[in-house]
Amino acid sequence: MNKETIIHEKADRIRDVIRYIRRFKNALVIIYIDDKLIDSPIFLSHIKDICYIHESGLKVILVPGASKRISEILTSSNIPWSFYNNCRITGPEAMPLIKMAAFDVSNQIMTAFAGEKKTAVIGNWVRARGKGVINGFDYSTAGEIDKLQIDSIQTVLDNGFIPIFPCIGWSVAGKPYNISSIQLAEQIAIRLKADKLFYLVPGADINNSNFSVPKSIGLSPEGTVPAMNLEELDSFIEANLTTNHSEVLPNSGDLTSDRSVVTDSDIKAKIFFLLQVAKEACKEGVTRVHILNGSFDGSVPCEIFSDLGSGTMIYANNYGHIRPMIREDIAAVLTLMKPFVDEGILLPRTKQMLHEQLSSYIVYEIDGAIRATAALIPYPDGQMEIAGVAVDKSFSHIGLGPKLIEYLLQKAKENNASRVFLLTTQTADWFEHLGFVQGSVDELPAQRKEKWTPNRGSKVLFYGDKI
Repeated sequence: MNKETIIHEKADRIRDVIRYIRRFKNALVIIYIDDKLIDSPIFLSHIKDICYIHESGLKVILVPGASKRISEILTSSNIPWSFYNNCRITGPEAMPLIKMAAFDVSNQIMTAFAGEKKTAVIGNWVRARGKGVINGFDYSTAGEIDKLQIDSIQTVLDNGFIPIFPCIGWSVAGKPYNISSIQLAEQIAIRLKADKLFYLVPGADINNSNFSVPKSIGLSPEGTVPAMNLEELDSFIEANLTTNHSEVLPNSGDLTSDRSVVTDSDIKAKIFFLLQVAKEACKEGVTRVHILNGSFDGSVPCEIFSDLGSGTMIYANNYGHIRPMIREDIAAVLTLMKPFVDEGILLPRTKQMLHEQLSSYIVYEIDGAIRATAALIPYPDGQMEIAGVAVDKSFSHIGLGPKLIEYLLQKAKENNASRVFLLTTQTADWFEHLGFVQGSVDELPAQRKEKWTPNRGSKVLFYGDKI
């Protein structure tokens, strides 16, 4: 790798950070942090990263999980409990201890923020009601959110503080209820219309080693799923419901119980529950939900300030989309094409050439950055050419190329193209995999045949017999 390439890649990473800081300035971010991470050697590093995010202009609300601490205190006090439908079930005698454990964890978080000279505030902003008796089952001390004191929370945020939410809510009469921290974070995100909801959980990797990942969902080079829209999430859930991953099916969103060892099955079940929560949050208006492996140092800023991030993002819309190229995109498209021109995969283009063919080009934009491009060029005989296909190599594994080709083929069909063709020197196998077959130069439109040269020797591929 030469110096120019190294500098270019470094500059791209810095540009990504600046672009995301500008994009999410004043955005509201809800972060759930599993309390098993508090004993982790990288806990303070996570806190420092959250402070950096806050100082970058984002508003942050923290919801700490307290399951581990609650279980420890109840066990030491010989008070029994169980889990049912993602809720901890206890008798009334457990509530003073549950409150103590929940606020103990929140105080540890607040102390860690104080160590970074950051002011955090623990509050009782949650009005709750008991879940009651459902289908004959008494949920006892388990509660659900009735109302959030949104004005009070907003005041804390506007003053530059970080609100911390213990997993406790109080009824109108002052009776405390235990609330799932995972669902509390979800409801805060929904009701405050948060831009992002993060779940920071140890071992929370969504990859092709632990799950069945449909072929339509792109993977990172490490085999991790970087992002899924709601349609892809449905296919992912279905694939893991209908395979042999029976251990994935959860009965609890909070898997710590009286067992001393948390198994891989527990982690898979918790991830699956988080995916279901993420789906509901996105359907209710939360822009993006991120599931991160809290065992990795730096996972939070990497997820916020880069396109592919460090974990898995669930989103409803506005993450990546195809659109027509506009004049302002030309510089970015030329930069995107340059590595492929240098390798001889693409013919050189100039600013003037792209300007003249502006209406023929499309781009794939991810969070304001151009990550892929291609063109559909018409000819008088009714044939159309797919040309200038370029995908940022950092994004080549998540399926942007096939999406561009599929889009252009559909566009050609809508425009009654007689045939669709392309010319390539080094990527024939990739296009053949997408349904293209080799043809002859003699089959090209006259205007395109004139530009073909034996020195370059490009192969001619057609999409089947006709579009």
